[in-house]
Amino acid sequence: MFVKEMTRADCTALLWACRLGRLACSYNDQPYVVPIYYAFDGHHLYSFSMPGKKLLWMRENPRVCIEIDDCSKHPGWRSVVVDGLYEELTGPRDRHYAWSLLQQHANWWEPGALTPDPPLLSSHSDHLFYRIWIEHIAGRQAACGER
Repeated sequence: MFVKEMTRADCTALLWACRLGRLACSYNDQPYVVPIYYAFDGHHLYSFSMPGKKLLWMRENPRVCIEIDDCSKHPGWRSVVVDGLYEELTGPRDRHYAWSLLQQHANWWEPGALTPDPPLLSSHSDHLFYRIWIEHIAGRQAACGER
């Protein structure tokens, strides 16, 4: 088995193909990793959350990374790491855009499946949409055969 670097095009293709990633954030030198469902629009990763530890930590330190992997081809695997910045989406247009991307996929958290009608987009809603501005992307893959 050989491990090799993935091209940017290969990394982006994996982001398009997958929906589940592991988001890592850090606060006071303590790391925290959680699974998230995301949608990719070619430039940013979009996701949804209810209030909690992850949001509190990302508000304090917006530098995050997301790891996405695919182990469906045995033997072999692909893994991409995205370094980026967390941005909370507060405007109705941005929130609706994030929801429109996420709702295209059946496998994102059920509370977020509610249509973000104007009452859900108000500042009183527990629904929070955010995006990750991609600063850097890199990946590796392992496969049998030639290098």
